[in-house]
Amino acid sequence: MKKQVFYISISVGVCLLIGFLSGFATQSSVGDWYATLNKPSFNPPNWIFGPVWTLLYIMMGVSAGIVWSKGFYHKWVKTGLYHFGFQLLFNALWSVVFFGFQSPFWALLVILVLMMLILATIRWFNIVSKTAAYLLMPYFLWVCFASLLNYRIWMLN
Repeated sequence: MKKQVFYISISVGVCLLIGFLSGFATQSSVGDWYATLNKPSFNPPNWIFGPVWTLLYIMMGVSAGIVWSKGFYHKWVKTGLYHFGFQLLFNALWSVVFFGFQSPFWALLVILVLMMLILATIRWFNIVSKTAAYLLMPYFLWVCFASLLNYRIWMLN
């Protein structure tokens, strides 16, 4: 149990750090460029994104920590964590592309790849731990919603 708590703590910390660093790209244009964009009627208020992403990053970290605690020597654990790492990179890349580069079209391509990587991660995590896989489901659903939002913003602008 101590080992699992250790791995979960490290994983949550890494996920929150990635989220924090991605926030720099977001903050660079959320107050000016993003504010001028036409958005769909279902666009949530800006204040909701911080708490939602914080909770999702924590759940992602717990999920990865559970899998990691099963032993990195195991090929299914390694495969799952490699997929997790790639999806985490694409998660951060989306913020850089959408907000940093101010490019909704290219961000849409990034988020579609992200969705596929999340699904692959869920698939591999499910082999190791069903709990870990289930913990990623809200993240996947939020990214699906974000994809729709990204698509509509691109179409409206």
